[in-house]
Amino acid sequence: MTIALFILVLGLIVLGAVAQRIAGLGFALLVSPFLVLILGPHEGVLLINICGVVSSTLIVPRVWKDIDWSMFRWLTFPAVFGSVGGSFAAVNLPSAPLAVTVAAVVLAGLTASLVLQRSSVMVTGNRSKAVAGFSAGLTNSMAGVGGPAVSAYALLSRWPQRPFAATLQPFFAVIGSVTVIVKLLIDPGQVPPLDTWMWALIPVSIILGIFTGERLSRYIHDRQARFAVIVIAFLGAATALIKGLADLLA
Repeated sequence: MTIALFILVLGLIVLGAVAQRIAGLGFALLVSPFLVLILGPHEGVLLINICGVVSSTLIVPRVWKDIDWSMFRWLTFPAVFGSVGGSFAAVNLPSAPLAVTVAAVVLAGLTASLVLQRSSVMVTGNRSKAVAGFSAGLTNSMAGVGGPAVSAYALLSRWPQRPFAATLQPFFAVIGSVTVIVKLLIDPGQVPPLDTWMWALIPVSIILGIFTGERLSRYIHDRQARFAVIVIAFLGAATALIKGLADLLA
């Protein structure tokens, strides 16, 4: 990778970390399409998973008091199973059909949740949490994007933005770690071909993005952050769908 291209990657990582700190998610949704184009589907998604783990882990102490640990458990345990299954699928199946399927499901889920949000329909119970968690784990491991599944659940359950954003940090840290470990056990050759100094600069960029996002979050209301989550989720899913279709037709 050229230095100019790597600088672009670092800029994208900073932008993703800013979104992650403000809205609770958005790292993968913003960065995934571009890293996949630069590094390829397998290496790009793995780097997204690694960066997502680092970003969420660094944010956890800063949002600790707002984390809903009961919700975390109900989302995380099913998500681990989804992450393991999705990791095997991502390593062994063609990337284009997977990307199209995942993106289409995400778009359908977000659209349905927005429509239902305007009605009296409201999702309750632990079963819906488990389904959202499993779906997030599956899509995170296959395409690097687990946010839309839990975003759809948050909309339908009327989950307030602040605990939603805080709870997603340990959630993403756990399922991302599981995904990275399983993928590397199956195929260690997926590690992106970056120099040592490049790997060293990646966490520095994430920290810069987190602190920038923290400063900006003081001027952004919860309603604006939730709207940003929805927009980011749609853009990420739509981009993944277009990219997948282009690969299929190529």
